[in-house]
Amino acid sequence: MNTDLLYLRDAYLQHFAAHVVGVRPDAIALDQTAFYPTGGGQPHDLGTLAGLDVIEVAKVGDLVWHTVAGGELPAVGDAVEGRVEWTRRHALMRTHTALHVLCGVIWNEWRVPVTGGNMEPLSARMDFEFDPLPDGFAVTVEALVNSELAQDRAIEVGFLPRDTAVHDEDLIRTKVSMIPESVAEIRVVDIVGLDKQADGGTHVRSTGEVGRIRVVKTENKGKGNKRIRLVVVDA
Repeated sequence: MNTDLLYLRDAYLQHFAAHVVGVRPDAIALDQTAFYPTGGGQPHDLGTLAGLDVIEVAKVGDLVWHTVAGGELPAVGDAVEGRVEWTRRHALMRTHTALHVLCGVIWNEWRVPVTGGNMEPLSARMDFEFDPLPDGFAVTVEALVNSELAQDRAIEVGFLPRDTAVHDEDLIRTKVSMIPESVAEIRVVDIVGLDKQADGGTHVRSTGEVGRIRVVKTENKGKGNKRIRLVVVDA
């Protein structure tokens, strides 16, 4: 049994029905879910499930477990309804897409890979293999990213066989591939005309939906590792 990850094909899905396939003292596993579990630098969704508050979501093996609070848990086999807290989800979608635009700009301009990253709703940091950062980098990259966001590029999601995807160096932007060996089909997020890469997170439908970014800080995290901190703001 595995949990079907509904958000991979529809990040805008907020309400869904499912069946319980596992129960722990404070958590529920489902046959399908729209809740994003923590992973890839993106934090988990919040919301409600079977009338309980979802406070944490984690993928363990093939199942997604939803830690809940606020009442009695359903039993295995029960039909339940879930609702994703949309304000947080959409903020994370905007943020994640902004990071992809940042990656695309940096890859196209400097061919520099990502070495790490993390995000919260409307704020994030991402590390790149720069040594050193180019002069005037923060101002330049902020302007380039905002120019791409303003072009309102379409964002498309597709799937490729693993054997095809892992041999395309442009699809793997991290310095070390983070795709588990068990994944047979690779999800590809394409910001049309700018950036295409393997990714399992949630995204908006076009770059115009992101708004704008501000680079708030750059940091030296060691030789060949520079950190960019940004916030996402309304256009």
